[in-house]
Amino acid sequence: MSLDLSIYLVTDTAIAAAAGHPILSVVREAVAGGVSVVQLREKHGTARDFLDLVCGVADAVPESVTVIVNDRVDVFLAARRLGARVGGVHLGQSDLPPSLARDLIGPDAVLGLSASTPAQLREAEADRAAVDYVGIGALHATTTKPDAPRPLGLDAFAALAASTRLPAVAIGGIGQADIAPLRRAGAAGAAVVSAICSAVSPRDAARELVTEWRNA
Repeated sequence: MSLDLSIYLVTDTAIAAAAGHPILSVVREAVAGGVSVVQLREKHGTARDFLDLVCGVADAVPESVTVIVNDRVDVFLAARRLGARVGGVHLGQSDLPPSLARDLIGPDAVLGLSASTPAQLREAEADRAAVDYVGIGALHATTTKPDAPRPLGLDAFAALAASTRLPAVAIGGIGQADIAPLRRAGAAGAAVVSAICSAVSPRDAARELVTEWRNA
């Protein structure tokens, strides 16, 4: 599977709703603006609701966009069983071990892992057949993830990204002004939540982020 991590949307239904946007509309608009990966992150709904969302998004986006399920290997597997075009799973440090998740999701699925320390990055690299990319953060303080690690800042992100052979996606309070510096610092991509979900026009916000990345 070709994986373009450059501008990577992580969904937040509550933030989108506060801005007056249904989450499926945000996804459609963001993809129209050039987002290449959509990670569906829903912490508070039921498994059935999450499954319905995953299937709805997979049906709504083109094949060039990779749909990633956050945390829930079971929801990913159920969506695939239903025929949904879901690309993979993204795990946190408290979720299933990557090697076990890889056994469950199969060799063709994408597997991402959140990491914020050198030790976590070394563990991610230990089984390169398991992990395809790492999400490094939080870059800045963020309210979208209550258990986010302490903010790293650009220099620390750059050092961590340079220390691993795995593609590194930055996450955590990222806005338009961060995109070019992150690309120059070695990021394979930038994951955004509020910058798109809370925007007046998710399509325009995504387009501006994509333009910043391409021009960096």
